[in-house]
Amino acid sequence: MYRDVYLAIERELRSMTGILDIALTDGGEHADLASPVAFALAKERRKAPAAIAKELADQLSEFAAKNGITVEAAGPYLNFRLGDDHVRQAVRDALAPGYGDLPALPERLVLEHTSANPNGPLHVGHIRNSIIGDTLARCLRKAGHALEVQYYVNDMGRQIAIVAWGFTNLPNEPAPDEKGDHHVARIYIAANRALEADPEIVSSVDRLMQQVEKGDPATVRLFRGAVTECLDGFKVTMARLNVRHDRFVWESDFVRNGDTDRLLGRISHMKEVHQDDRLWVDLTEAGYEKEYVLRRSDGTSVYAARDLAYHIWKGRNFGRMIDVLGADHKLIGGQLIATLRLIGEQYPEIVYFEFVSLPEGSMSTRAGKFVSADELMDEVTARAFHEVTVRRPELPEEERQQIARSVAISAIRYDIVKISPEKSTVFDWKEALDFERQSGPYIQYAHARACSILEKAGAFEPAFELASPSEIALAKQIARFPFVLEKVAGELKPHMLATYARDLADLFNAFYHYEPVLKSEGITRASRLTLVKATQNTLQEALGTLGIDALRTM
Repeated sequence: MYRDVYLAIERELRSMTGILDIALTDGGEHADLASPVAFALAKERRKAPAAIAKELADQLSEFAAKNGITVEAAGPYLNFRLGDDHVRQAVRDALAPGYGDLPALPERLVLEHTSANPNGPLHVGHIRNSIIGDTLARCLRKAGHALEVQYYVNDMGRQIAIVAWGFTNLPNEPAPDEKGDHHVARIYIAANRALEADPEIVSSVDRLMQQVEKGDPATVRLFRGAVTECLDGFKVTMARLNVRHDRFVWESDFVRNGDTDRLLGRISHMKEVHQDDRLWVDLTEAGYEKEYVLRRSDGTSVYAARDLAYHIWKGRNFGRMIDVLGADHKLIGGQLIATLRLIGEQYPEIVYFEFVSLPEGSMSTRAGKFVSADELMDEVTARAFHEVTVRRPELPEEERQQIARSVAISAIRYDIVKISPEKSTVFDWKEALDFERQSGPYIQYAHARACSILEKAGAFEPAFELASPSEIALAKQIARFPFVLEKVAGELKPHMLATYARDLADLFNAFYHYEPVLKSEGITRASRLTLVKATQNTLQEALGTLGIDALRTM
């Protein structure tokens, strides 16, 4: 209902004023929605914004009455409030399974995320990419988008050539119970140490890169085997994080099928392209001084060329492309977009994220100094198990372990996604696992509390008589859920859903604190239980969209 009212007000204001951006926003404590559109009209109408707001409010009175809302001018602002019918309908809507689902849209989208080099385990820096990407994917699907999620496998770069050299020239037996990605990392680290000790090995690595690009069968098998072993380890890690991809797209496929050569042939005649001993694009007109190299002096293509071929393929198969990239890829991402625009191809929307770190400091796979995502999850799970045991010692150990696993993933995913992607963050163990504060487990606990209330209540007939401020505030927050999903999908900002879920848990806890539910009687009891059920269902849908288990007991 909130979404419907928002869209109706937006259409009416645009029609009345002729202004497309009417800046309709949350009204905070003063209103459900507010607009400063009067400021934009002040110069044209030669009146004070407050006077214009008053005129607009008067003109909107019939529309407002027809749509069950109230409108008033508050100085230069227009304030809108939902009527009782909207509040009741919001609670009624939120009782339905799949609440928040928006109508299906025809356009096909492709979202690429994670795409870490397969030369060692995913670490805490990588998983911010995974969690942002997976949360976006869940939001986009719930908002009605037909979506394919892809992982772009870098199986031809220098790092993979170093791994391949290590598998050929160093002891490479896996240790007992060693995950594939950890095994590959051990070989990669050892190979780098060998390279540092004997720089002549570089020529052997270069030769491997030339052979794999030419399609030498033995070299292709060597590269593919090492990469597959690492990817198998990645998949285990991502499954623990509740992250999944629909397709793994291999970089080498765009060499094998000729797309990379076709791209280089197509672009080579453009005035912006230079060929000396290399082939590179001059993007100074697009604001990039650094040469955008696509082919090396030895004739091998570079990652950028294959990435362009990949994006051309995506652009021709999907209506919208979204990439999730670390902030250290801003130059590469900008050059990619500039080149795709130059050759008249569709270009991606890129969500850049700053890095998440641990208090222990920075990480480097090459130097062997990193905290793997597996180690992070193991440590957080152990801490969560201790917390669950303190709170629920009477539960069987197996149940406490199961709760701890869900709580740990909730703590990690929420703590990472709650921060706007463009801001860096440090993962705080204590804060992330705090059941009493605004964390993932805190939201899970609100859901579990709602489940407990409903279980104790037994059967009841739904009722919708809400009167107290805490009841109304909670119902209005429930009403916002579909709108928030649409905003996240449109603006690609998954932290907005994290904020929404936290605020919903806050309002539910305030309602529970101030209003007796089980001890109330008659229609008041039924209405409050209905509100609890609507909250429980909305929390369940929000948590699921965040990739977090909606636990019924904690």
